[in-house]
Amino acid sequence: MQDSDWTRILRWPGYRVYRSEVNEKAKTLRLWVRRKRGNQVLRCSSCGERVGGIAEVYEREVRDLPWSEYRATVVVELYRVRCPDCGLKAEKVEQLPSNAPFSKRFEEAVGQACESAPARRVAKQWKLAESTVRAIDLRYLERWAAQRRKPALRDMGVDEIYVGRQGKFLTVVSNLETCEPLWFGRERKQETLDEFFSTQLSAFQRRAIQAACVDMWPAYRQSLERWVPQARMVYDKFHILQHASAAVDEVRRAEFFRQGGAARDVVRGKRWLLLSSWVRLDREKKQQLKQLFGLNRRVMKAYFLKESLSHLWDYTYEGAMLNYLESWIGQLRWQRLKAFEKLANLLLRHVDGILNYCRTKVPMGRVEAINGNIKALLRRGRGYSNLRYLLLKAQRLAATKTEFLVFQKAA
Repeated sequence: MQDSDWTRILRWPGYRVYRSEVNEKAKTLRLWVRRKRGNQVLRCSSCGERVGGIAEVYEREVRDLPWSEYRATVVVELYRVRCPDCGLKAEKVEQLPSNAPFSKRFEEAVGQACESAPARRVAKQWKLAESTVRAIDLRYLERWAAQRRKPALRDMGVDEIYVGRQGKFLTVVSNLETCEPLWFGRERKQETLDEFFSTQLSAFQRRAIQAACVDMWPAYRQSLERWVPQARMVYDKFHILQHASAAVDEVRRAEFFRQGGAARDVVRGKRWLLLSSWVRLDREKKQQLKQLFGLNRRVMKAYFLKESLSHLWDYTYEGAMLNYLESWIGQLRWQRLKAFEKLANLLLRHVDGILNYCRTKVPMGRVEAINGNIKALLRRGRGYSNLRYLLLKAQRLAATKTEFLVFQKAA
């Protein structure tokens, strides 16, 4: 095959193949390329400015996409240039975005493969080390993030996720309009969220925040009151219902130890059943709960108090929502359920943030969706020591899902 044919197949703009070597036994292909005669513009790889002085000519070997079953290697003739601002630097080449021995399109192929598979599987597919695949994926995501337009932050979500005994908690700040995480911080202290506001947002950006969906953790509330006092704090529905589920579980445990004989056997093993929503249970599970309720009315009362609390967010008028909450608390007067009395006091202390949902309809479910994406990435990747890498992976996952929905609607 002639060099011009190799050049057309290689498709490196501004470069031509002047030598080729095919090894049939080893299934390898080596191509030597240099600049075309019309491609004389040299730029500094550091600042990107145009330069004219050539100090040295050298060769660099990079791995390119395979050609069928042949592993392709491209040997590029490059110039070391004299930049008036940066000094002696390598020239900038579009096909070589980093100092790693891989072409840009090879890194893009590996990065796209990492979107749907763990790094260890991609490493096996491309015959690379797992650490090399992660480094390629990080560079691919950094280039993708640099080209993105960053939308304004108006509705923000603040939550924490548990990442294990060593890392413990991770603070997640997200944009609820775009459904993507914006920042990760270790631990869940007030100083953690203070760091986000002081380092990631300008004063103008902080003033643009209209609402914040958070749980009732005091550290987050104090940080928000300090940095974005104009934003309405809306307490997350799902965290409030988690407190209600914990109250049901506390009643279940107390009744298990109080009961004896056959009644204890009925209560045993019903924890996850009691924490499930009634509408999501099949007929058999509902029958098991009815059997339990027939033997223990305190557990029944606790369960239906938890279920009725979830209807609080069905109201869109603040007065009606407050009346429903007061009515729900009134049901506890004669029930003698200490766990739910504690829950009622907690809700009364945070009633303003609960009622703010009527004024600002923040999409609470998106906070849990973002957390679910992050947990899925942690499971698939077996943990991430680099928070920047985890953040970019989560942002890319959220962006690709959004783009898919947009294309689906357009079709």
